[in-house]
Amino acid sequence: MITSVRRDRIAGVERLIRPYIRRTPLVAIDAADFGLPRFPLHLKLELMQHSGSFKVRGAFANLLLRDVPSTGVVAASGGNHGVAVAYAGQRLGIRATIFVPSITSRAKVERIRAYGAEIVVGGDWYADALAASQQRIAETGALAVHAFDQIETLLGQGTVGLEIEADATHADTLLVAVGGGGLIGGVASWLGGRMKIVAVESDGAPTLHAALAAGRPVDAPTGGIAADSLAPQRVGDLAFPIVQAHVEPEVVLVTDDEIRQAQVALWTVLRIVAEPGGAAAFAALLSQRYRPAPGERVAVIVCGGNTTAVNFSQ
Repeated sequence: MITSVRRDRIAGVERLIRPYIRRTPLVAIDAADFGLPRFPLHLKLELMQHSGSFKVRGAFANLLLRDVPSTGVVAASGGNHGVAVAYAGQRLGIRATIFVPSITSRAKVERIRAYGAEIVVGGDWYADALAASQQRIAETGALAVHAFDQIETLLGQGTVGLEIEADATHADTLLVAVGGGGLIGGVASWLGGRMKIVAVESDGAPTLHAALAAGRPVDAPTGGIAADSLAPQRVGDLAFPIVQAHVEPEVVLVTDDEIRQAQVALWTVLRIVAEPGGAAAFAALLSQRYRPAPGERVAVIVCGGNTTAVNFSQ
C-alpha cells in the first residue's frame, strides 16, 4: 500500500482540494527569539487552516475522492479530525456524524456542533469512539472517514509537504508531531528523502516510538496533555512503512511540561495560540531534546490551534 501514496497522486489531490483549503503561511524567524542558539527557523502555521488544523486536507480528500452514500459519513476523532470532517461536510452538503471520547476538549466539541454535524460523546479514549463509530457504520451503511489509516487521508495530508517544499526551499529538517501518523506519513510520502524528517511524540502517548521498537504497530499508552490529538492507541498500518522508509529512526519524546512551555513561548514571542498537540513538535526544539547541527536549517509544523485553554503569561 505504500506505493499508493505517491507524489503524483498527492499533487492531483492538491489540485482537487485547493478550492476548499488555505495555503497556510510559513513564517521565517530566528531561533534566538526563543532563547535558542541562532539559526534560521520556519514555522508552518497549519493552525490557521480551515477548521483549525491540517486535518481538513484529508477530510476533503475523502469526501471528494470517494462515493458518499445518502446516509452520509461517520468519523471517530479525538477532536481535530471530527472538526475537519464536520466542516467539509457542511461545505459539500454531506451529512456527518462524529464520535468523540470524553477527553475531547470543549473547544473541539463546540466547533463540531457549530459546523452542523451530529456529535456522539462516549467512552474515555479515541479507541472507544472508533469502536462506537464502527457500530454506527455497520447499522447505517455510512461512509467511514478514518482519521489517519486511510489512503485518501494520507494523500490529503501530504499536501502539507508539497507546500513546505515549495515555500521552505532552504530547510534541511522538518519536525512533525505524531499521533496516528497521517500527517507524517503523507508529508514523508511527498518529501521522500529530500528533507530530513524527525517525528515528535508526547511521552504519554508514544505510538510511533513503540511501533518502531516492536517493528510493527502495537498498542501504546494514551495519556498526556495532548491526548485528544496525539493518542490514538497505535500508529496507523498505512503510515508505518512510510515512516520506516523516510523518517529518522529516533523519535523525539517530549513531556507535558515541555509542551506547555512551547505553548507559552509561541504565544509570548509570536502571539500564536497552539493547542498542546499543535505545539508538540516545537517543544522538541525549545526543550533542546532535538538539537540541530551547526548550520542546520529547521522547519516545524504547528499543526493545530483548537483550544480554549488560553491562560498564558503576558
